[in-house]
Amino acid sequence: MKTGIIRYSAGNIYSVSMALERLNASYLVSDDPELLQTCDRVIFPGVGEAATALKDLDSRRLTDFIKRFDRPFLGICLGMQILCRDTEENNARGLGIFSPKVRKFRGDLKIPHMGWNTLHNMDSLLFSGIPEGSSVYFVHSYYAELSGQSSSRCHYGQEFSASLEKDNYYGVQFHPEKSGKTGSKILQNFLEKT
Repeated sequence: MKTGIIRYSAGNIYSVSMALERLNASYLVSDDPELLQTCDRVIFPGVGEAATALKDLDSRRLTDFIKRFDRPFLGICLGMQILCRDTEENNARGLGIFSPKVRKFRGDLKIPHMGWNTLHNMDSLLFSGIPEGSSVYFVHSYYAELSGQSSSRCHYGQEFSASLEKDNYYGVQFHPEKSGKTGSKILQNFLEKT
């Protein structure tokens, strides 16, 4: 089983690669849609700004690949947000795989939301064997609204989607690659159970 990691301008590629190595997973890193299409599953990492990332995906012919991939696909942080309908970050139009709108945190909150926070209402194979209320690591200024596709929730000022799920697509707002044993288990579940 081979896992592809999408290479593009906004990726957190090194940390994700190291996390897969710790799990002894076979993987490749590429921005070639034809090569990524040969993979059994794909991880779409993300750190950065949405509009710039979306333009870069278009320039590498990755947008259509992402929309048409029919095996397990995991978007992380910005990767999850790009899979949503649209985002308030520079009013960018997302890929529309997930229905929620991505909004900016507002109010008297420290932004970005950075550090460990707890997961609730966990309903996904990704969380198999992980207790309710487990903590994971977040770094983000924007969040996906709650929807019927929310597979876990987190609270920071208000409740938001800590993860999303639709068909073969999974998204996590947090960074499993930086979330210790819990994050490793989530990645292992993605590799083994989806």
